[in-house]
Amino acid sequence: MVALSEIKRHRTLPVRIRNIVIGGGFPVAVQSMTNTDTADVQKTFEQVRQLYEAGSEIVRVTVNTAEAAKGVPKLRELLDKNNLDVPLAGCFHYNGHKLLSDFPELAQALDKYRINPGNVGFGQKRDRQFEIMIEKAIEFKKAVRIGVNWGSLDADLSTRLMDENARRAEPWGADAVTREALVQSAMMNAEKAVKIGLPAEKIILSAKVSRVQDLMAVYRELAKRSNYALHLGLTEAGMGSKGIVATALAEGILLQEGIGDTIRASLTPEPGGDRTIEVKICREILQALGLRSFTPEVSACPGCGRTTSTVFQELAQDIQRYLDAQMPIWAAEYPGVATMKVAVMGCIVNGPGESKHADIGISLPGTGEQPVAPVFIDGKKAHTLRGEHIAKEFQDIVARYVEERFGKSKAA
Repeated sequence: MVALSEIKRHRTLPVRIRNIVIGGGFPVAVQSMTNTDTADVQKTFEQVRQLYEAGSEIVRVTVNTAEAAKGVPKLRELLDKNNLDVPLAGCFHYNGHKLLSDFPELAQALDKYRINPGNVGFGQKRDRQFEIMIEKAIEFKKAVRIGVNWGSLDADLSTRLMDENARRAEPWGADAVTREALVQSAMMNAEKAVKIGLPAEKIILSAKVSRVQDLMAVYRELAKRSNYALHLGLTEAGMGSKGIVATALAEGILLQEGIGDTIRASLTPEPGGDRTIEVKICREILQALGLRSFTPEVSACPGCGRTTSTVFQELAQDIQRYLDAQMPIWAAEYPGVATMKVAVMGCIVNGPGESKHADIGISLPGTGEQPVAPVFIDGKKAHTLRGEHIAKEFQDIVARYVEERFGKSKAA
């Protein structure tokens, strides 16, 4: 097995977007998108704030009407007033050339433009409208994501590739032709943008599909054929566990292969559901792979007939909530605390062993075991807890451990 530290990242050009850098070997960034009407500035501000505070490092907003275009500068002003230095990306379809031309304050307020070549325009107008959008990006020194989508592929390109495929001695399957069309569309439009004058260091590519195998195949080709920064996202991933599993598989495998500079989980939320879930999923993917550390991890056993009590489940939940609540404070005071591993185990079978492997861990008594809970710190037994206040006592031990270990690292 290849160790994560030995994985070679696909080397891409660095793209600076406001206060972060995408690609160029910099950490993989988390993105998300609002689902509010951008013309409703206050409502959009609240959702951007929630996404940003949850960990989204770039937030995309829809810009589809003159009212939305007028709302973006007000949104930027409101974010700045509240010290929320989040980069804003504008999502354009069909009329982006007109909105960026008619509202220069919009073009300035955004940090990145998302252009879908399949929805820029049709017929003879398409090339000129694409050119206008790129010219605006050049004028205002903005980054551009050229994002192709298999739901809106360039019809002329698709037809040409299908005709070429029909002449092959051994024609490809329809899926393979679609994948090739996605790759070629992304590459061709990036090359057009560069010819117009947009620096390659201002371009990010994405190719959105909704099936795991298609996404992996397309991005492997993009990585093979270019050094543009790449945004990963399984479009229309779906709802609930289906969308989460598919997203984690597709993006996780590509990231493990060193492909991808930004990611998003395009999950369908429940009506009125929490939009920040997609941010949490992205962060968990990156942390599970060891690519980034956002918060201390809690390992907990799944439970079995030896753990008929729910004590260990409740303690694991309490500790995770405690760590999440403390992280905004600890992140500033204790460098490196996000890498901490905590174990909350339910019985003697694997409890002591797992606790020893963690930085700090507790092995709670299972059914029929002695009512004691040994605590292990840095692999050694340090305490034995008893009674009704084990949860609070263990939480206090964790807090002291953080202060003693990571406080020292800061002082050093």
